[in-house]
Amino acid sequence: MEAKAVARTVRIAPRKARLVVDLIRGKQVGEAIAILKFTPKAASPIVEKVLKSAIANAEHNYEMDVNKLFISKAFVDEGPTLKRFRPRAQGRASQINKRTSHITIVVSEKKEG
Repeated sequence: MEAKAVARTVRIAPRKARLVVDLIRGKQVGEAIAILKFTPKAASPIVEKVLKSAIANAEHNYEMDVNKLFISKAFVDEGPTLKRFRPRAQGRASQINKRTSHITIVVSEKKEG
């Protein structure tokens, strides 16, 4: 049994969010929350919020034991890109891509045995 949570169209570049998600993949949920608390990256509070949501989903919807949960899957997909233009020299304009992310975290119960 697994429970998941998804944050869609989060205004952070997927490349930056993946750095944070890679730190917690496969860890126990308590350890993962501790890691996220002390990671000085802009994505860590967002990932922490998604993780807490996944834990709450597991507890409330599937009656899983929170102490046995671990992160079985965690990944970041690219969301829609906001395209903006910045004026440049000699009347030109260059495109600025403001990237968004879809952050997915799946938690499962550790099997005893």
